[in-house]
Amino acid sequence: MHDWKKFVCSMLLSVFVAMWAVAASAQEIVIGYSGPLSGPAAEYGQDVGNGIEMAVNELNAAGGVTVKGKKYSFKLEKLDDRADATQARNNALRLVNQNKAIVVFNPIATTIGAMMSIPEHNFIIAAYSSVHTIMDMGHPMIINPVPNFVTYAQTFADQAYEKGWRNCAMVVTLGAYGDAWRKAFSMVWANKGGRIVGDFPANYYTDTDFSSQLAAAISKKPDFLLVGGPSATSALVIEQARGMGFKGGLVLIDQAKPDYIAKVLKNMNLLEGMISTGALLALPLPATPAFQAKYTAAYKRDMNSECVLNYNVMHVLARTIKATQSLDPKVIRRNIDKGLPTLGDTVPNELFGIRDNGFILCGLITQTVENGKFSKVNYLLTFPKTQVEFQKYKKMSKSKEPEMIKWMPLN
Repeated sequence: MHDWKKFVCSMLLSVFVAMWAVAASAQEIVIGYSGPLSGPAAEYGQDVGNGIEMAVNELNAAGGVTVKGKKYSFKLEKLDDRADATQARNNALRLVNQNKAIVVFNPIATTIGAMMSIPEHNFIIAAYSSVHTIMDMGHPMIINPVPNFVTYAQTFADQAYEKGWRNCAMVVTLGAYGDAWRKAFSMVWANKGGRIVGDFPANYYTDTDFSSQLAAAISKKPDFLLVGGPSATSALVIEQARGMGFKGGLVLIDQAKPDYIAKVLKNMNLLEGMISTGALLALPLPATPAFQAKYTAAYKRDMNSECVLNYNVMHVLARTIKATQSLDPKVIRRNIDKGLPTLGDTVPNELFGIRDNGFILCGLITQTVENGKFSKVNYLLTFPKTQVEFQKYKKMSKSKEPEMIKWMPLN
């Protein structure tokens, strides 16, 4: 009899533990991330994942979110896709169907496009790409906090032309993103009167030797090279170009981050004459020092736009869940504006609002290297359509130097 009672108690305890486990898992909101966590683009992919993870940890430490009286914590599930479109699509399906993720983050245009081809629009695609052709496809669930790369192409072309450069050779990464950059820059440069003297694309995601493309490009005697892809590989391309004797200028496409490249190369002379995006660390926003300290302590590396913008978007999603009191991805996506704006007094970048196509309004920053040093950054707002609208967003900004904020309409 005694043994029977013990058996019953044991069974009841097992049932209780099982029910508790189910209840515990039901109180988690799964956030998915598919990105290049290995291979040549791993540094880029890891920074994106770190930013999401840091936001998730902060949100959970603050108690998560309460929806209709029930507390939820966030759980981040990360999968490696090595920048492969098929793997990214499969990862998204696994994250949504098996892990019940309400959102999947992804940082590369080609793999974002593959995820967008999934017919069931039952999860938010948190994109991180400056290729805005993906935004023009009318996908109902996409959001993206990155400015259109065409604006970078315009800005960089203006600066290169002002330096007196006229002949450009391109050694840019392959793929939808690189193809779009080469096409856009070629058009912008030709319209200014410049010449593209050679186009020698390379796969920055798989290759490590770029000598053949660089030799062909340098043989055309260009004033500058347009280069770029993931930062780690871009540093290698620049190092190889200088090692082969190229002394001309450099223009980096926006995926290649100059602060990271400078740390890898450890020689600013290799970057002399470079035109590129700017380091977020150099943007005078009040939240920058504290965020940099937290990020460095957690990940032993400097903050950059990959970690910061994805961190910011994760917080926007949490704020939207709280505002809507819903875990339905479609409801959250329709109401992302309720999680905005996020400004520089709380985050070291600024998201001002959202367009109907999912573009989260964000400024861009640019920088150059002169006499072995980085210049001050330029803070450009390209999304306002009128001077009145520009002044509205300029006043919203928490920049310590508001005079540095400029309006640059996208042509």
